Amino acid sequence: MAGLLPVLLVLHIALAVALFLPSFLLPFTFRSRRRGGLHSPQESPGRPTRALLWLQANGTLAIGAGVALTGLALIAVLGTELLSQPWLLAALALYAANLAVAFFIQRPGLRRLLRLPAGASDEEQQRWRTLARRQRYVSYLMAAAIGIIGFLMSTKPGA
Repeated sequence: MAGLLPVLLVLHIALAVALFLPSFLLPFTFRSRRRGGLHSPQESPGRPTRALLWLQANGTLAIGAGVALTGLALIAVLGTELLSQPWLLAALALYAANLAVAFFIQRPGLRRLLRLPAGASDEEQQRWRTLARRQRYVSYLMAAAIGIIGFLMSTKPGA
């Protein structure tokens, strides 16, 4: 059973990161490739943006189930005493908070970004730019939380 640990760990980490990837990266895909601003949402999205949108719309439930199952398998391999570690409890709390931000703040905000009408006025376009900037700031906070989770998981402070 201990021989499964590396495979389970890599799979668990990959799935956990994949669960956040669309909410974290999509706000940055709205940045223009040309210098000086944002491209409009009417422009057809590139392949990476379409892949992230598809993953967010279709893969969230399956990836979340995979994270839960591999997490339970890791606990089965490593033992339940691991659940009493403060660093793990802090990391799990941060992960849950990050999931809540991704689901209740990022996803609705990204949907609003995708709904700008084709003939949008300058005022609507400016509102879109402001919302896009706000979504990127939320992504920065999510990235910081992911970094803290990674730090806690790799250093296991106080263990």
